Amino acid sequence: MIEGPYLVLAVAGVLATGLMAGVFCAFSVLVMRALGALPPAQGVAAMNAINRAAMTPAFMVVFVGAAVVCAVIAVVTFVLWPEDGAVALLVGSALYLFGSFGVTAAANVPRNDTLLKLTPDSPEAAAYWPSYLREWTRWNHVRAVASGAAALAYVVALV
Repeated sequence: MIEGPYLVLAVAGVLATGLMAGVFCAFSVLVMRALGALPPAQGVAAMNAINRAAMTPAFMVVFVGAAVVCAVIAVVTFVLWPEDGAVALLVGSALYLFGSFGVTAAANVPRNDTLLKLTPDSPEAAAYWPSYLREWTRWNHVRAVASGAAALAYVVALV
């Protein structure tokens, strides 16, 4: 079993990645379904409002904070290589950094940026909305699974 600073780091990793897994899961199973049930203009307007709200410190501290925790865990693990849990710690870090944080930057944010440029009640927004919903949600599923798997990997490192 890991102990000392690794214990603190692994618990922080479980909490941070688990919290993000919950956020992503809620979007996949609740928010995006609800937005998809709205007329396109309303769905686009609501998603744009959500995307603007996501840029506030409250969400960014949690989202980026989880990435910082995972990066610290990875660096400390590589430098000190603990006797127990090293592989699980590195797997957890990689899952979140690439599967959640990286996917956000590469897949979800570009779609958000495109949506933000559209006037909600325009024909272009109505045409883009169905593919946005499908693709954004698909990548969000990846983020939810990767974050949950990261939390699980950190739990495995603890036992």
